[in-house]
Amino acid sequence: MNTNLHGKTALITGSARGLGKAIAERYAALGANIVINYSKDKASADEVVSNIKAMNVGVIAVQADVSKVTDIEKLFNEAKNAFGKIDIIVANAGIEMVETPVTEFTEEQFDRLFSINTKGAYFTMQHAAKNVEDNGRIIYIASSTTSFPVPGMAVYGGSKTTPRYMVDVLSKEIGHRGVTVNSIIPFAVDHSGIFAEENSYPELRKSLLDSCPMGRLAEVEDVANVAEFFASDLSSFVNGQHLLINGGANQ
Repeated sequence: MNTNLHGKTALITGSARGLGKAIAERYAALGANIVINYSKDKASADEVVSNIKAMNVGVIAVQADVSKVTDIEKLFNEAKNAFGKIDIIVANAGIEMVETPVTEFTEEQFDRLFSINTKGAYFTMQHAAKNVEDNGRIIYIASSTTSFPVPGMAVYGGSKTTPRYMVDVLSKEIGHRGVTVNSIIPFAVDHSGIFAEENSYPELRKSLLDSCPMGRLAEVEDVANVAEFFASDLSSFVNGQHLLINGGANQ
């Protein structure tokens, strides 16, 4: 069965670059109309919009800071105004902070991580539950730090854990509508996030590579592959699940 998203509308938060961009462009290639979301990087969002327009599907970009519920409301309203409905929502927006011991985190850093990663994901999925079409898809992009504790990532991993639990609960609350709610749990992703630069975090990179039997980090395409599966009819009876994309790594 080939994945066909023609006639669907997909909203992906944090989709001006990185994982969100890869997922948005994958869904567009499969025929879906796309709602790009960005917080500050309009230039990158415009570039993604241009790429997707070339695929002959509908696309808009909406500036919205997911740490603000009013912005999330605006994002969903503009998506529905543009395309009439939303079939797929990917709660992807987030920020990373690594190599910071528990004893060194500041209140400001804690609040920033939780306002975007936890509050932002929570209210994105809340609005997704209210607005998604029956038989739709809600997908949360978690982190392997929610499965494997890693020194220096306590607050980051903690901020990604609460939305993961929400996936469990929400899948039970709205499953009767045929809506599936699942999470993707990526390993560290090369050429994205903190590893966007080739020489960034060399010690952490080495530790992660050493932990992976396949000898590499994830790529954005690895995550987009699973995002395609969760958005498709192939996963229509897969609900409340958390899929590790980590090549068998133990962290």
